[in-house]
Amino acid sequence: MGDLRPFGIVCRPLRFYVLSPTSSSLGQRVLSFKQTKGVVLEMLIPEDRLRSRIEALAREVSEGEGLGALTLVGVLKGSIHFLSAFALALQRVHPDEVSLEFMWASSYGEGKVSSGEVRIVQDLRDSLGGRRVLIVEDIVDSGGTLRALRARLESLSPRSLKVVSMLVKPDAVREDVPIEYRGFDIPNDFVVGYGLDYGERFRNLPYIATLHESVPLP
Repeated sequence: MGDLRPFGIVCRPLRFYVLSPTSSSLGQRVLSFKQTKGVVLEMLIPEDRLRSRIEALAREVSEGEGLGALTLVGVLKGSIHFLSAFALALQRVHPDEVSLEFMWASSYGEGKVSSGEVRIVQDLRDSLGGRRVLIVEDIVDSGGTLRALRARLESLSPRSLKVVSMLVKPDAVREDVPIEYRGFDIPNDFVVGYGLDYGERFRNLPYIATLHESVPLP
């Protein structure tokens, strides 16, 4: 399914179909959503691979950061599932306290293409002065959102500031922003699931899938 690379695991898709609730087809995995009407998903990262990679990523972060308390800043809404799983995995292997903070930033709105304009909808309420901070991202696409978040958090004088991202699209990144820890490198396609949405749909899928619209079903 993928090869280990210096900065992550490269994933390749396996196609299956999401049919309308009234449809069924022998040999296909049918997932019913009220909103789906012939939407096609390509399985990219199944649930078991996500779990195992998050566990490994937690070990990498603990070993890389060494002793001392860590503050995870989750970027809402997309990072919600990754942040939860990663924080629990990190607490199991990291000997010191792991605390959580939240920000809400957006550059997509309802569409599939980033607008390029980053809005910080909800800022931090507590100071980061002197704390070792990890920004927890669901996905790094163009890098514009991450650049804005890093600039904002750096202004709060943390002791250190690094990034852990579940997904990275190397072919889409346009901003020169460091990503110290990454889970998977993926193709430059629109993906949903495990917190990632399309118009607020598909966040609760337990896997990552590529979304296609208006593709004829066989």
